[in-house]
Amino acid sequence: MFYLEEQGISKYLLETVPQLVINNTETARSLLTTFIAGLISIMVFSFSMVMILLSQASSNFSPRLLPGLISNTRHQIVLGIYLSTIIYCIFILVYIEPDGNKYQLPGFSVLFAIIFMLNCLAAFIYFIHSISQEIQISNIMQKIFKTSKKRLEILIKNEDEGDDIKEFENTENWNCYKSNISGYLQDVSLTNIAKITKEIDAKIKIIPIKGTFVLKENDLFKSNVKLNDEEIEKILKLFAFAKSEMIEDNYALAFKQLTEIAVKAMSPGINDPGTAINAIDYLTQLFSIRIEKNDVTYTKIDDEIVITMETVSFKTLLFQVMAALRTYCKHDIILVQKLLVMLTSLKKTCTNENYKKVIINEIEQLKIDAKSSIKNERDLASI
Repeated sequence: MFYLEEQGISKYLLETVPQLVINNTETARSLLTTFIAGLISIMVFSFSMVMILLSQASSNFSPRLLPGLISNTRHQIVLGIYLSTIIYCIFILVYIEPDGNKYQLPGFSVLFAIIFMLNCLAAFIYFIHSISQEIQISNIMQKIFKTSKKRLEILIKNEDEGDDIKEFENTENWNCYKSNISGYLQDVSLTNIAKITKEIDAKIKIIPIKGTFVLKENDLFKSNVKLNDEEIEKILKLFAFAKSEMIEDNYALAFKQLTEIAVKAMSPGINDPGTAINAIDYLTQLFSIRIEKNDVTYTKIDDEIVITMETVSFKTLLFQVMAALRTYCKHDIILVQKLLVMLTSLKKTCTNENYKKVIINEIEQLKIDAKSSIKNERDLASI
């Protein structure tokens, strides 16, 4: 803008379209100072509102929802629009010089400041609408569901249809290698590890489940052949660790978050069975997708399995969800019925006999807990 002003663009517009150009120094200064003060106020209000809503989400739903809410790119863009306009106005305000006979006020730059301010007002309106939608629990659960569903479908797609994959047998005597750092096991580049195993004619078993916290010097993987230091270093570089968990990398986190939302909704302080019912509906849909996946992730080369990696088994996943829900929902007849509907529908659609036995066992456990907590004969008869 400084360059264009030096080329005389404001003078040209003043001669051509004088209605668009402000040619009064005091008016320009007043506008720019008002924009700067107003935008700082808008920015403070906007992000004070964010902090309040995040605090409410943490206390009413679950603290583990916060990373997903904070990382919203759209809200970061709104903040960028505010800051860039404030900085622009400050620079243009400094650029304005005292009146002089040969001095031309940068009217073109002030015109752009007005346009940027109008954009900020539009961004502010959008922000208010977006944050009010973002904090609604139904939208939060839908976002969790869509993200985990996408991740699960990718994992299922990468498996061979109809395969019943089992882990390598007799891995007790394999060479064990330890982690060189601590953190949550976020992701593993199985394709690149497979290329290394092909070069050295080895098989690898990855020990920790993705998403679990791995301490330094914990066992990380096993190999059926002894690896040298260079090969170990290459493989260790293909393990990605993080300080937090993300649903994009670990679908099991979605089950945990939806369960926590349902449990928190049933707490005496909140007492919101409707939210718990919605969470169970989303869990039902996720479990119906999960039963299509094997309990072991694997990578093949020439139809031979060279890498296996344990995932959270269906039995463990269902138990962790149902144990929490049974504990906090067993006294509510409506929620018990909802859970029974979820389990029976999963039982009908499940083709894996091992999974089906797990579901039947959870149905029986739910009935036992419900009978111990619900004393009304009519309610027990409906169960």
